[in-house]
This record gives sequence, structure tokens and C-alpha cells, in this order.
Amino acid sequence: MHKRFRKIAKVSLVLVYLVIIAGAVVRMTGSGMGCPDWPKCFGYYIPPTQESELQWQAEKTYKKGQVIIRDETLLVAETDFMTSSAFEEENWTAYTKHDYAIFNPWHTWIEFINRLFGALAGLATFILAIFSLKYWKRTKWIPIFSWLVVFGMGFQAWLGATVVYSVLEPVKITLHMVMALVIVALILYVIYLSKKEIPAFPYDRTTFAILTSALLLTIVQVVLGTQVRQFVDEQIDLVGENPYLWLQDPSFQFYVHRSFSIVVVLINLYVAYRIYKLSLNLAKINWVLLILLAEVITGMAMYYWDFPFASQPLHLVLASLLFGVQFYLVLETYNFKRSPKSL
Repeated sequence: MHKRFRKIAKVSLVLVYLVIIAGAVVRMTGSGMGCPDWPKCFGYYIPPTQESELQWQAEKTYKKGQVIIRDETLLVAETDFMTSSAFEEENWTAYTKHDYAIFNPWHTWIEFINRLFGALAGLATFILAIFSLKYWKRTKWIPIFSWLVVFGMGFQAWLGATVVYSVLEPVKITLHMVMALVIVALILYVIYLSKKEIPAFPYDRTTFAILTSALLLTIVQVVLGTQVRQFVDEQIDLVGENPYLWLQDPSFQFYVHRSFSIVVVLINLYVAYRIYKLSLNLAKINWVLLILLAEVITGMAMYYWDFPFASQPLHLVLASLLFGVQFYLVLETYNFKRSPKSL
């Protein structure tokens, strides 16, 4: 049972990261409004592939909630009915959440796949929470945090809906990303708590403090990065699909984000130096340095080489991976001062 629980936890973590990857692709391709309603997509569980499917048709059966685009407006079927030879306005009501009424099949299916990964991750975390109940008598923290993951996924789904209803308001996109990192942290904590033995290595207060600071700086960088991304989106609207022009006149947030990256590199190099010097056996610091190197390379590529293909989503995904490894290192460092304990 113990091995099965940890496998479910790790699968849940992988699925959450797949959602982050899919979300990054959605942002890169501008597919955030590919499905203008939520949780369905144009009122369908499986979205349409052609624009003709969203146009009113005579002698066709519509289900309640299905959507058509008519006169550049979204209309929603009020009940189940079959159309006659003429359009009957009383069978339809205008969609009131927003006035975005554009269908792009690529955008629709990219956003749909993103939501599908979200649903799979939600199901996996729910199964994880059910299995966690068997730990209740041994340690209550595992089921408590497992169920917090489920509630976090529910809240994240609600945030996703508000992002759509707001037509991709930047603040809500940032909150959506930060909540994804919170869910990653919760799952990692469940994985850590479910270890059969928590090792007891020498506890170094300074290393713990620096690692925690590095983790907080990564979160700040993610938030600043989403703001820079919003600036780039606005530039695309202004100057078109010419990457050379996107950062010709960068925003203040860009310069802060770039300057903070130097601080992030230096603080992580210093904590690595302490770990090696004190022989703390925190091997995951090697992963931090590798991910950080790749993160710096993708950041430089976007600025100096005009946004190579997939550099933007890769940059975001690497930042989320960096956060995950750093968070696990913080857990290991903090718990080194405790005695070994078994589940």
C-alpha cells in the first residue's frame, strides 16, 4: 500500500507539471480563449473542429447549453430542441460572461487539451486523497495535506474559469500560475512525508535560511515573468508577429526581472558552495544548478536571439521545475534537525 500511495503521488505531480506545460503552450500560442466558456468548450464536452459546427443550422437538434456564433455574438441554447427552417430567437440567450466570439480550431483544441490534463490531474489527486485515509492512524498530516491538494485543485479550476470570464486578465493569470506552484508544493510535501524514513543529517541554520530565500526569489521571478509575458503580448498586438520588435522598448518589470535573475544565480551558487563545503548530502542542489543554467540560457535566447521557437514555454516550465526542486531541498534541510522516524 505504501509503494502504491507514493506512485500515485508521483503520478499526480507529473500530471500537474503536464498541466503547467500545457498552460505554457496555451500562453505561447495565444489560445487562452480557445474555449470561451467553462468547464465545457462552446457548450460541448468534446469541442468542434470546424466553424460550420458553430453556425446555426436548420433541422438540427441542439442540447441545452450548446453555443453558436451568430452576428459575432455567442448564443446559448436555453433548452433541448430541434430547429425549424427559420431561426427562432426565443430558443437562444446571449452569453453574458464576456463578448469574445471568435473560433480558431487550433486555439480551441490546444486549450481543450490543457483542460483535459487538468481534469486528469484532478482525478489523480482525488485518488491520492482517498488512499491517504489509510495513514490517518499513523500520521494525520498525510491525509490532511492530500485533501488540501484536492481543495487546491478545485480552487485552481475556479481560477481557470475566472481567467476565461475575464478574457485573460493579467492579474488572474498570475494568480493561476502561483496557485499551480502551491499545488506542486503540497504534493511534494505529501511525497516527502510518505517516505519510510526521514534521514537525519546535520542541520545548518544558515543553509536553511539561504535556501528558503532562494525559493522565495524564484516565486518573485515567476510573478515578474508573467508580467513581462503580458508586456510581450501587448507588444505583439501593437507591432505584429516580429519578435525583433517585442523587446525594443522593454518595460520596467523586464529590467527588474533580468536584474533579479543575477541575484537568483548568485544565491543558488552560494548555497551550493555551502552544501559542498559542509558535506550536507543535499544532492538535489545539482539539479537546481542544471535547471538554473537552462533557465538562464532560455532567458538570454529570448532577449538576444528574438524568441526562438518554444523558448517562452520552456522558460516558464523550467522555472516551475526549479521551484519544485528548491522546495524539496528546503524540506530536506529543515527536517535534518529532526530524528529519523518511520511510517
